[in-house]
Amino acid sequence: MLYLTEVALRTRGNRQLSGLASRYLGGLGGWLLFLAVAANSFGALTAYMAGSGSILLDLLGGYGMSKELGSILFIVPSVAVLYLGLKVLGAGNKVISISMIIIILALILASITSQDARLSNLWLSRWQYVVPVFNLAVFVFGAQFLVPELVRGNLSAPRKLPRLIMSGMALTFVFVALIPASVIALVGTDNLTQVATLSWGRALGQWAYYTANIFALLAMLTSYWGLGGCLFTNIFDHFRLGSETQKSKRLLVLAVVALPPFLLAYSGIASFVNALYFAGTFGGVLMGIIPVLLLNAARRRGDANSEFVCGWYAHRGVQWLIMATFFLSGVYAVVSLF
Repeated sequence: MLYLTEVALRTRGNRQLSGLASRYLGGLGGWLLFLAVAANSFGALTAYMAGSGSILLDLLGGYGMSKELGSILFIVPSVAVLYLGLKVLGAGNKVISISMIIIILALILASITSQDARLSNLWLSRWQYVVPVFNLAVFVFGAQFLVPELVRGNLSAPRKLPRLIMSGMALTFVFVALIPASVIALVGTDNLTQVATLSWGRALGQWAYYTANIFALLAMLTSYWGLGGCLFTNIFDHFRLGSETQKSKRLLVLAVVALPPFLLAYSGIASFVNALYFAGTFGGVLMGIIPVLLLNAARRRGDANSEFVCGWYAHRGVQWLIMATFFLSGVYAVVSLF
């Protein structure tokens, strides 16, 4: 993310990632990065379709809810907010994010104080899952797609960007560590569901069952807005569709963003976890390599001065280590298919 922050600041104009790649790496680079954005976004959105359907089926199955109907009920407000634009999106994210923090802190506290919690569950190790978990982590921390919008919103104070990014990643790390630790401490590794809040809520009682799954739906909703909005703007930028305010084009692009994940989720091809896994793998491999190439190219051919410059972590040795790590994780994912 910090590499891309410097790249965006070294480039005049408002470009999304695929536009930056086209500018510095040519047409092939632009297409590769667009495909990385699309793979990551469609994989994640497919997972959210499947996950939201599973949660609403579990919550409201006794009232005639089906998994497909649950996903439709989830997608309607998701797409509606994307259509209405950044102002509504920003206000919605702010309210929901505060609610999510309150909910998750209450659930973690309840888990810690529960008599059923067993710290010994946290010391079980299954090393064969290290690489698959790494690929899921690539997805969780893969917020590079949001950098151009983040830079555009903070052009008046670019020096704040590294602190904003690092604090955001640190907060993400804390919650990503605490949430699965709380669930595993309560239910152990043998009783986990793919959507972890289902087993988490059942272990804590009726109030937590509804609270945890409302949290999961809110988390999927905000993630849908972030990744869906990123894919939306990248489609406009990559295919040079003009202004995003044109209603007909806006509706067409939203259909391209929203319909394929729904169809994939119910095609039988991808489960919730598999969709996230392959989104992190293939989108992540490209997003681990291309930002390195972009940074080096922008330092040579950028047309603006950047008030932020990456430090020691942009050393060539570190760059090679980053690219090798992501490349090998992709090789593992391909080999594991056979």
